[in-house]
Amino acid sequence: MTTESAPKTHGNWAQQHLPEIGLGGVAIGNEFEYVSDEAAQQTLEAAWKAGVRYYDVSPWYGLGLAERRYGHFLHNQKRDDYFISSKVGKLLRASKHNKGAEYYPHAHSPNDVIFDYTADGVRRSIEDSLQRLGIDSLDIVFVHDLSPDNKLLPTDWQEQFAIAEKGAFPELSKLRDEGIIKGWGLGVNCPEPILKCIDVADPDVFLLASQYSLIDHENALKNVFPKVRERNMALVMGSNLNAGFLSGSDRYNYDQKKPIKPEYIEKRDKLQAIARQFDVELRTASLQFALFPDVAVSVIPGARTPEQVTENVESLTVQIPDGFWQALKEQQLIDADAPTTRMKP
Repeated sequence: MTTESAPKTHGNWAQQHLPEIGLGGVAIGNEFEYVSDEAAQQTLEAAWKAGVRYYDVSPWYGLGLAERRYGHFLHNQKRDDYFISSKVGKLLRASKHNKGAEYYPHAHSPNDVIFDYTADGVRRSIEDSLQRLGIDSLDIVFVHDLSPDNKLLPTDWQEQFAIAEKGAFPELSKLRDEGIIKGWGLGVNCPEPILKCIDVADPDVFLLASQYSLIDHENALKNVFPKVRERNMALVMGSNLNAGFLSGSDRYNYDQKKPIKPEYIEKRDKLQAIARQFDVELRTASLQFALFPDVAVSVIPGARTPEQVTENVESLTVQIPDGFWQALKEQQLIDADAPTTRMKP
């Protein structure tokens, strides 16, 4: 299917309905450190109390742990009162000789991962997610990590993409057209799969992860946004703190073993200096920056404590001085064309 022959996309649903802030599920899946069931429940309760009504999760996060925890909380809420997205492409299978400790050492999962981007795999994945969540439907489904940065794929990412093009993509469009889901797209850390998917399928909304932050945003701004805008699609913005790097963590994105590039640390230091000058929290500026583009509908920062989720929600209510953004552009810390006010579509 080419861009010219593709049917009109359904991105307007996401633009019209998704809240501006959601809760990402990586931390609740114990990726970075151990979080108890009780602490995870308290974080979810705090999110709900703070008004969060969009929840993003995946089978991958904690190899099932995050979905179970989300479900433990959300199945007691009225289904029409919140939105939820999960992912497909990674089926979980329990095994006594699993690699759970290698992938998620803090999650204590019994599961292995099987990559499956076929039509049958999509159906199976959604059914499994609903069982773990204890709910009856998903709003959005993202095809997960079908991307050149995913080193765990069984073959080259383009070979797996070809499988999805014939299997997962048309199946998800069918599920959307049947009213079983409201939209679908990719959830990836690189731009190439998104651009390719737009050309060969009719997605609605993408999870643009690790691609639009104060540290790194030019590629998304110049290459991804125009094509998404042209097709009336929408973007959920993920990892806009670079997995906590911009709020002070000692990791960049999701690679905890790879040393952080010195230029990233230097740039963060410069950003922090200007933030102090204008009495602005860098976390606050990062989350607002991700929401400024007209194609952005939601930001979904993760949180492992009630305090973190409350701070993230409050960040969107803070008035940041125009001089702060002007200073970032003057020092060439953000692209000259990057929007610095909210641009509704």
